Amino acid sequence: MAALLLCLGPVSVAASELRISLADTGEVLARLPLGENRRWSVLWHHSVDGYEVEDIYEDRDGTMLLVRSHLPDFGAGLGHIPGRGRQTSDGAGGYWIEDIDEPVPGNAYILRPGRAAVNHRLRTGDDEISLTALAEHRRVRIALIPDP
Repeated sequence: MAALLLCLGPVSVAASELRISLADTGEVLARLPLGENRRWSVLWHHSVDGYEVEDIYEDRDGTMLLVRSHLPDFGAGLGHIPGRGRQTSDGAGGYWIEDIDEPVPGNAYILRPGRAAVNHRLRTGDDEISLTALAEHRRVRIALIPDP
């Protein structure tokens, strides 16, 4: 069977990717392929309290979904909205909001990365990029480009 695959030539496996671009110009800043688990996180440090917040997304059959969030504290601007997922303890004084499963309209959204202390980042598997380093205080578009 392996010999047959070699004779047919290289086999490419299509994969979904995240495309990060400037919202005003469309200039692509980064492309991140999604691994088999098809999940990624947007992380940042809370601007007042400094702890790390994490939103976890998933490519589910070509649709970008916000699936869960981790919040280490009940800080300004954070909290659980009743009816939007369920809140559980993280065992360390913070909490998870599980089962959000909220589709992102158009498979994309706009984020304005904060200053260096906030450091908005995007993590896919073992890869992590700083959105703040790429475009501090500029509007960036984070888009899921599903596999064909």
